[in-house]
Amino acid sequence: MLWLILVAEAVVVTLSTLRTIFIAQVKRTLAPILGFFEVSIWLFAIGEVMKNLTDWRCSLAFAGGFTAGNFLGILIEQTLAMGSVMVQTITPRDPSALVQALRTSGYGVTCLPGQGANGPVHIILSVVPRRDLAAIKAILHGFDPELFFCVDSLNSTTAGVGPAPRRGLSALVPMLPDLRRQEPTAMARKMTAETA
Repeated sequence: MLWLILVAEAVVVTLSTLRTIFIAQVKRTLAPILGFFEVSIWLFAIGEVMKNLTDWRCSLAFAGGFTAGNFLGILIEQTLAMGSVMVQTITPRDPSALVQALRTSGYGVTCLPGQGANGPVHIILSVVPRRDLAAIKAILHGFDPELFFCVDSLNSTTAGVGPAPRRGLSALVPMLPDLRRQEPTAMARKMTAETA
């Protein structure tokens, strides 16, 4: 019974974490479905604890499930890597090779002039799918290993240039191959060879 309470509460909190993320990303279908299962399983888990209030092990199993659910929810969210991020890059160097590498890889790029602490800089902005962040970082480090960049989460985007959005199962499971565009890491290797 104790393991059942622990597993049930772990599933509840994992579903709760994912549901909260889906609400923030306005997933109108997924959030309510997860909410239904979350509450149904929670009712079972809390019911078992309430039947056994004198058994401290049930409360401990519930607390352990809550802890494990938080860990699993974060792990799954990081694996799914849903949504988009804004990558802001600042460099004093000529950014032409970086801009070309990003555009060749299918990402939209906006380049602005700016003024940094030590003189003129170029600010490169690009909105990319979060699941592509590692590939983007490889391109950036291929251009300049000491390059300053920051990444901000976005709630929503409209229009613009970028990779075609994934649909169906491949949108939820980032490990499935996306064969619609060239792999950015190959471009990063090519650019590293050119700048070396």
